[in-house]
Amino acid sequence: MPASPSSSPNGKPKKEATLAQVTLLALLPSFVFAIGEGAIIPIIPTVAVSLGTGIEFAGFIAGSLMIGQMIGDLPAGAVVQRLGEKRAMLAALAVSLVGILLCAFAVAPWMLLIGVVIIGISAANFNLARHAFLTTYVPLRYRARVLSTLGGVFRAGFFVGPFIIAGILVLFDAPQYGFWVFIVCGAIAALILLFAPDPETVARPAHSAKVVADAGVGDVGVLPPKRLGVFATIRVNAGVLVRLGTGAGIMAALRAARNVMLPLWALSIGMDTAAAVLVIGVSAGVDFALFFVSGWVMDRFGRVWGAVPALLGLGAGFLALAFTHDLAGDASQLWFTVLAIWLGFANGIGSGILMTLGADLAPRQDPAPFLGAWRLITDSSAASVPVIVAAATALLSISFTSGMLGVLGFVGAALMGWQIPKHVPRPRR
Repeated sequence: MPASPSSSPNGKPKKEATLAQVTLLALLPSFVFAIGEGAIIPIIPTVAVSLGTGIEFAGFIAGSLMIGQMIGDLPAGAVVQRLGEKRAMLAALAVSLVGILLCAFAVAPWMLLIGVVIIGISAANFNLARHAFLTTYVPLRYRARVLSTLGGVFRAGFFVGPFIIAGILVLFDAPQYGFWVFIVCGAIAALILLFAPDPETVARPAHSAKVVADAGVGDVGVLPPKRLGVFATIRVNAGVLVRLGTGAGIMAALRAARNVMLPLWALSIGMDTAAAVLVIGVSAGVDFALFFVSGWVMDRFGRVWGAVPALLGLGAGFLALAFTHDLAGDASQLWFTVLAIWLGFANGIGSGILMTLGADLAPRQDPAPFLGAWRLITDSSAASVPVIVAAATALLSISFTSGMLGVLGFVGAALMGWQIPKHVPRPRR
């Protein structure tokens, strides 16, 4: 007889997923994949300029990773629902190989742009598959800690990747080599998925009534009597997607703006590429160091304590950066270094908040379609950033763009502080 959903393939009863299982088995492939992403993000503007594009369009190409994720979000929900998490991640790695080879052998900006978009599409599938697994299998009482750890895993990859590229630039002065780092990381992630134990085979879902009651966090997503498609899920949950999604979209936009603006800002003030990559790497390290603290705070005091301080910090950082571009001497580079690290700190104290909110709101029995819609909201907001940055920089200035993002951060903090308590009850201590 086949194993029941509550038993493992060997017939033994499945137990609740432990933190060790989640960390070592579920998050390890995401960490390796994130190293590859972190390796290519800082070099995309430099490679774009070397292919003959201007600084404005270089920023657009750099941010097109998020455009690809936006394109891939809704299909990713359907793919994960149909294939399951593991096979969806393997398919995403295969697609990413096509994109990264286009980037590595690009001879024109349009080739680089298409390659980056394809990588973004594959990242949408890869990341949603892991998000759906954690939503289904991780108990609510430590959900924020696990999802902030997933956010920390991404940050760890974005921390390690730039340092690898910095070493390559010192040794070879060839930014295009960073694309081969991504290929190696993708191969390692595929091997882990193929040969490591799959936590789905040994853990039981964590959506029983007892688990929900013990957690003290409202299971506010709609539990449908049957599996809904992506568009039906959007219709059922349209209210919460609009009300809470607005603030979440602002946060996603500011986070994407940080990834676009820092390399672009360093390029505009004439900072050495290796030095800029090093600063961005240190910023990512500060960001990464705070992930577990963020999750602990959200599990203990509520989700609002992860979202609002992060948005206030990001807003203040961008606003301050706007006044430093034309300072005399090396002052602009010094302030860039300080504020890049501050932005890493602000982002870190909100680690995992958007994934945690999505998991809180998603239907327990079939989260992938809802998470696809949730991530479409956040990723489409992030994907708008390259267009906004390119247009504002071309028409006005990069300093104006930074100031505008700073004001947006304060607006987002107000919205999240207002909407989160309405939709996600504060956890019982």
